[in-house]
Amino acid sequence: MHPSPRERLIEAGTRLLDSEGPEALQARKVAAEIGASTMAVYTHFGGMNGLLEAIVSAAFQRFGAALASAPKTDDPMTDFFSMGYAYREFALASPQRYRLMFGLAAPQKLHVPEMPVATAAFDQLVAAVERIVATGRIRGDDTVELAGRIWSMIHGVVLLELVGTFEQDGRALSRILGPMTVDMFVGMGDSRPAAERSLRRSTELIKQRLAGADPAQAGSHRRSNKPIR
Repeated sequence: MHPSPRERLIEAGTRLLDSEGPEALQARKVAAEIGASTMAVYTHFGGMNGLLEAIVSAAFQRFGAALASAPKTDDPMTDFFSMGYAYREFALASPQRYRLMFGLAAPQKLHVPEMPVATAAFDQLVAAVERIVATGRIRGDDTVELAGRIWSMIHGVVLLELVGTFEQDGRALSRILGPMTVDMFVGMGDSRPAAERSLRRSTELIKQRLAGADPAQAGSHRRSNKPIR
């Protein structure tokens, strides 16, 4: 089945965003990508703002899929570290989409918090935190609040890496993001040795994936051109 004009416009807009940045997201330019007139944008989305929101929604769907692809084990904290890695990988592989998703490069006002796909992505983090709380390793009555704290930390480190504060060679992951997450879990009640074991286990699982031990999933991490240290 061929994609619909609406789907083609979303795909075209995403390609332009990835290759030229948000400044390229203009009705005329996006429509020209599929050989249509500017009117197509208004017919299918009501204008550029509607198209932008559709592009962001599609990006959040991919983001959610990336989080869901993180390896699962019998240790919820190991799984959370793996999810954090998948989070970072998505942002590094699709920096323009990531910035647009979080309103950092939006040419127009978007209503991201109202998007179900954005909520669903955060819900994955909440569910991962709930699994850790259930083991008794960390304490907290409000898992949404706990997940919000951790997301804020991951988001901050990832943004600093995207703007070039840290080189994209794995050091931000091994020397900053990983240890900071350990510190946060220790502050929430876990023991440092246990948190560090979970981090090491996650690191080994990711190395195995990147080495091709799990071919079905390894492609989702193709953006990392340097090894995890």
